Parts: sequence; C-alpha cells; structure tokens
Amino acid sequence: MSSSLLSISINQDASCFACGMTTGFKVFSADPYRETFCRGFNNNGGIGLVEMLFRCNILAIVGGGPAPKYPPTKIRAVRLRRDRIVVALEHKVLVYNFADLKLLSQIETVSNVKGLVAVSSVADSTVLACPGLHTGQVRIELYDRRQTKFISAHNNALSCMALSLDGKRLCTASEKGTLIRVWNTADGQNLQELRRGADPAIIYSLALSRNCEWLAVSSDKGTVHVFALSEAVTLPPSDDSALVASDTFQTAPSGGKGGEGGPHDMLHADAQDVNGGASSSNGDGARTNPTSIFSMVKGFVPAIPLPKYFTSEWSFAQLRLQESEVGQCIVGFGATPNSLVVVTASGSFYRATFDPFKGGQATQESFFKFVQEAGHEGGDAP
Repeated sequence: MSSSLLSISINQDASCFACGMTTGFKVFSADPYRETFCRGFNNNGGIGLVEMLFRCNILAIVGGGPAPKYPPTKIRAVRLRRDRIVVALEHKVLVYNFADLKLLSQIETVSNVKGLVAVSSVADSTVLACPGLHTGQVRIELYDRRQTKFISAHNNALSCMALSLDGKRLCTASEKGTLIRVWNTADGQNLQELRRGADPAIIYSLALSRNCEWLAVSSDKGTVHVFALSEAVTLPPSDDSALVASDTFQTAPSGGKGGEGGPHDMLHADAQDVNGGASSSNGDGARTNPTSIFSMVKGFVPAIPLPKYFTSEWSFAQLRLQESEVGQCIVGFGATPNSLVVVTASGSFYRATFDPFKGGQATQESFFKFVQEAGHEGGDAP
C-alpha cells in the first residue's frame, strides 16, 4: 500500500529525524544515515506529528491525514523534555508534568496556527518560548527564576522561533521572512539581526548550533543559509552531560528495517541518560557575515545616514537544495563540526559541511530519499 508523507521533524541535537505518514511513521539516524524504527498501521493509520526526545524510546505521536490513527485533535505541535510535555493549541500552550501528566500551566497566546513553541533541552535549565498576546510578540517563561518576559520581536506575525539547548538564546523570524533576530532570554535584549534576503519568504525552520556560534535558516526559497553569530551571542562550551538523551533506539542493521527492539511504549519514562553528542562548530578564528558594499560609505562619511538594508549582515555560508524540492524543509546542526542536516517534505535527506573560515557554498556530503518513489531506491546522490 502506498504511503504519503504528512510531517517531518528533527530531534533536539539533529542526531535523528522522524516522519509521519498516512500509514504510520519512521525514525532515522542522521549520521550515519539509516532507518532505525518503522511502525506501520495500514488502513486508518495516519500520523500527523512525530516528536522525539533525543535518541530515546520516548515519542509523542498525533494522528493526522485523511485516515488518522488516533481521533482528530486540535494539537498544533508537541515538544518534549525529560520532565515536561508541552502542547501547542491554536490559542493556548499547555505544560504537563512528564511523570504523571498533571497539567502544570496554561498560557494564552495570539492565534498560533503553526503551533510555534520552543523549550530548552538541558536538565538544569527550563525555559519556554511561545507567541504572546500581540502580533509579533514572544512570551518567555523562565521557570527556574519564576519570571516571565515579553519581547516585541517583529512588526509582523511570527513565523518561526527556536531556543538554544540551554534556553539562553532565542532566534525569531516573522511572516515577512527577511530578517532573523537573536535575543537574550534573560533580559530580552536583541543581540544580533541577520538578513536572509531582500524578498519575502516563508521561514520553515531556525537552528542554533551547540554553543550558539552559528545559526541556520531554511525557507521556501530552496537555500539553507548559515550565519556566523557574534561574540555577544556565543556561549561558552556546554557540558554534554547536562543533555538528556535516553534509551537509544536499537539501530537496524545496514540495509535492514528498524523495529526490533524499538519503542515498546510510546511514553517510556524509565529511560537512561546517554551522551548528547559533540559540539557542532569550530570556535577558532574570527568569523564575520558579509555586508553590503554600501556599508563602507558610512566609514568614510559617518554623517551620511544609510538605510538599514545597506548595513545588514548576510549569510556566511549557503546550501542550495535540488530544484525538485517542494514544500517544507527543516535544518539542524550535525554532530560533526560545521555540518548541516536537512530534511525535506519531498522525502529527501541532505548532509553537508561548510567552511568555518571562508564560508560560501556548502559541500553536499550525502543525499538520500527516505520516502521511496515508485521503482526507485534511496541512496547517495550520483
């Protein structure tokens, strides 16, 4: 029976990705690429959302598609921590205790059809970001400090947001899709503003590298942009032991199917910690994003005011996807330094690397089709 793709997602450290389909769902390892788990439901088995908790056997799945596996719900997104389950509805965000599913808090939001919500991943920091009650506003819950912050992030409605693993940095984009802003969640300060392009675009995903040295952006323009982040944004090296990644999926043999030793319970709370992965970027050497040639005018004639566009920071490195890619694409930073993981709604997986000193065009290292086309097998790009 043929199966169509309904959703794609990348886990917290981009070591795995998952896809919901009209007949079940699959989980894949990103490096090395291989299918690690597959659950098929045949008829009436549509899975609209799949959310992972690092590489462990804990999954949140939501029915979807024309014949959903589970009754239709108003859930727009789910985010997982070891101690919390966060559910985004169109006008509300619900926070549950993981152990007993007790509702801890309800947060009212502006209309949130995309289910925008982000939560920190490390065990010793609990930060949540979601839309506020006004257009372009972000609400930040600093649970450890029992504080709530509001940031007027954009004039237009929000289209995407992401937190660093420790929740200290937040990046946002609006529906216009030209500017990305990076914020300090502790005080709401705007630390850096970056320009994806001049034309409007739909921003599909934002990703911060482990120590916030890099920011990756994917959009409907078919190019993944990587920006170098300033010293004000970059964080000191993190302690990997603070990351929670538990009960890893049993990896299927190369060329085989996952499922043996897969999730014996969709919410298995007795998982054990494992290493969270390596740093995603090289911190040696200075990196700066290119700016318009007109920005040099300000240095020679300081009295001449320049439009903000001419002083914008543009992307440091770029990865151009194949022209056949249509629909959503999401990006994350891989375990290998200066590497990218890209998953598309066309069923494609890319792994690429970029030069941390020279920038420019990234190098595509591998390409696979994880949703097979009739009569074709997935594999490396020719």
